[in-house]
Amino acid sequence: MRYVIQPKDEGLKIRDILKRRLDLSTRLIRKLKEEGGVSLDGKERWLNEPVRKGQVLEVRFPEETSWFEPQEIPLDIRLEDEDLLILNKQPGIVVHPTKGHPAGTIANGLACYMRQKGESWKIRFVNRLDMDTSGLLIVSKNAFSQERLQKQMKAGTVVKKYRAVVDGILEEEEGVIDLPIGLIGENEVGRCVRPDGYPSVTKYKKILEIGTERTLAELTLETGRTHQIRVHMAHIGHPVTGDSLYGKPQPELIGRQALHAWSLSFDHPTTNKRIEITAEIPEDMEKLCVKK
Repeated sequence: MRYVIQPKDEGLKIRDILKRRLDLSTRLIRKLKEEGGVSLDGKERWLNEPVRKGQVLEVRFPEETSWFEPQEIPLDIRLEDEDLLILNKQPGIVVHPTKGHPAGTIANGLACYMRQKGESWKIRFVNRLDMDTSGLLIVSKNAFSQERLQKQMKAGTVVKKYRAVVDGILEEEEGVIDLPIGLIGENEVGRCVRPDGYPSVTKYKKILEIGTERTLAELTLETGRTHQIRVHMAHIGHPVTGDSLYGKPQPELIGRQALHAWSLSFDHPTTNKRIEITAEIPEDMEKLCVKK
């Protein structure tokens, strides 16, 4: 990152420029200081040194890498630049290695992708999707990009829209589910609506009535609780079709919950340009949308 000191910056310290003009967090500034990643007019300086108009401040982020085992896994990459990568995740695959799924994840596929391109960056997932949920995933390639996107997530300026096929016909054309969500109980995977849960808001809109048994709906998250859409839709009597945890498995229709993260909108972390990207629903959900 490169910033030319402006007249309004006269007298500010390097640390002030990093915070106010480049929007770097205290944690990241500390890391850059430790690794000598900040220079003024080509020379390393103390962070409390004042700046003058016309000087050039440069920030060099340290090279990082992720130590995931590289594995050949198909990746449907929809956007990529120096700061981020957005891919359309297929259903049936875990995003990040866990105890139950130590390999064969999106992270393993990205490690292989990096090796093939001769690149090295740390894999940072900005959003997560359940194993059987398909759709758009944002991956940050550096700490600055991750911080800027996480700030947007907290501020609610990242707009996440999903498409889902749900059981039954939604009576209202659109609505808002504003109900708190918490754990069903200790050592339980599932969540439920409960008074002492975390505030959770889901907006829904009817897209298509599929015969008399199902509805294709668009869902927009104002909060991002675990299983939020699945819990909220089940609570109002319209579980996501095929959801074995909050509804019922329907292998004759689909082998997973019919939920797809189809649209993302956010400000690019370095250019501030508004990014809007969509990914069409996959074939198994398309088949569900055919009236019978």
